[in-house]
Amino acid sequence: ERRPRFGVMRAREFLMKDAYSFSTTAEDLSQQYELMREAYIRIFTRVGADFRPVQADSGNIGGAKSEEFHILALAGEDLLAVSTEGSYAANVEAAETKPTGPRAAASAALEKVSTPGQKTCEQVSKFMKVPLTAKVKLMVAKAADGGLIGIAVRGDHEINPIKAAKHPKVASPFEMAKIEDVQKAFGCEVGYLGPVNAPIPVIADFAAAELADFVCGANEVDHHLKGVNWGRDCAEPETADLRMIVEGDPSPDGVGTIRLLRGIEGGHIFQLGQKYSKAMSLTVQGENGESITPEMGCYGIGVSRMAAAVIEQSH
Repeated sequence: ERRPRFGVMRAREFLMKDAYSFSTTAEDLSQQYELMREAYIRIFTRVGADFRPVQADSGNIGGAKSEEFHILALAGEDLLAVSTEGSYAANVEAAETKPTGPRAAASAALEKVSTPGQKTCEQVSKFMKVPLTAKVKLMVAKAADGGLIGIAVRGDHEINPIKAAKHPKVASPFEMAKIEDVQKAFGCEVGYLGPVNAPIPVIADFAAAELADFVCGANEVDHHLKGVNWGRDCAEPETADLRMIVEGDPSPDGVGTIRLLRGIEGGHIFQLGQKYSKAMSLTVQGENGESITPEMGCYGIGVSRMAAAVIEQSH
């Protein structure tokens, strides 16, 4: 470690257990992955740690699937979304959200409201005496085609950049648009943007798309709109899971609700597939003499990190 800190959590030296698997089929990779997953569960159990295997984003390492093994502790740098009743657990970066039900019917007329100097969701909510959950904010990001794309989320929610970057219409890696580009496209200041007559394509998070009679920017300085409805006042949006999960959300597996816990990552397992074997032109000979590109998996435990995490959890 270049910067040892946090007691014994980040010592000058650290020990890793690294392992790799090579399989001739995707099915065999899945089997090897599950065997290693079970071995990790036994290891963390025997250490005596209160831990959770959680769904994770594979990041730069890549691959179709990965899981982190987190030891629960207040000193943890990672935030985990865990079901209160079921077995669902995921790093908040990878935790999914789902639609919760049909949208209510429109019941209010569209109305423009003067909101001088009120730019943030909190300011507008207080000024117009509406809850944050009744507001839609429009964020502008770089699009995959080099242009701009609007992402609509509920007023109390935040964009999940990892999820957004996986959307085919959004640039990857995720990047917010420059303020000057947004102002040029909309002809108004950031802080007053909305989906009504938006000059760029808009995709909406599930929760934002379920709102009726909502408040949003009017694409005009010092003005907002209320009583806005998708399909009536603006185009029916394409929808996707684009936000960070929050405490109290329904668990994605349908069992219980989400609570947020801190965790220290002690291990990580990946199904890499053919990402590296293809890149390095690695082949093996199959039973019938055919050339096969192996399916790879990789599996790591921070041995010294695990010891430090148990200390943090149990001191």
